[in-house]
Amino acid sequence: MTARIDHAVTSGTFSLDGQTFDVDNNVWIVGDDTECVVIDAPHDVDAILAAVGGRTVRAILATHAHDDHVRQAPALAAATGAPILLHPDDRPVWQLTHPEVTPDAPLADGQTIEVAGVTLHVLHTPGHAPGACCFHVPALGAVFTGDTLFQGGPGATGRSFSDFDTIIESITSKLLPLPPETAVHTGHGDSTSIGAEAPHLDEWIKRGH
Repeated sequence: MTARIDHAVTSGTFSLDGQTFDVDNNVWIVGDDTECVVIDAPHDVDAILAAVGGRTVRAILATHAHDDHVRQAPALAAATGAPILLHPDDRPVWQLTHPEVTPDAPLADGQTIEVAGVTLHVLHTPGHAPGACCFHVPALGAVFTGDTLFQGGPGATGRSFSDFDTIIESITSKLLPLPPETAVHTGHGDSTSIGAEAPHLDEWIKRGH
């Protein structure tokens, strides 16, 4: 069986620093007809399980620990038996949402995760959050960037635990060197590509966000 990318969108809220916003979140699933990994577990565990469709979930990969990306991670883990993987630098953020739950295993820069005959390469890309990670899947020509890189620029850095210079360094050193045809599948909104975004780096730096 051939690995593929499946996609679902869930709607809910994002809360940080005393503010709450309505958001739509992308859920990305990499796998085949038998097994998969789920990238982020936002607002609706039933919608995620419907997209999984009875496959064995090998892992729940958190791009970062903002509540709109991990709110349903414990429920999804309970339903599937899959471990939750989070970069340890994001534990303080995780604890804002799940103070009594501990992720099952760490993510680390350079780590590889195998599923359905393809390899996901973990890229630690701090800036939007200290433990933010992207997942590059060369065999599928894709990178899953969470809230690190969007169509039109970097993720937001105006809230706690974030830093603009850090996210620019992460994008410059870890994402823009990927092949230009690499599809960029984001945490919110439409997908883009490395080649479409790379020419605008200087614009993002100049505008400061």
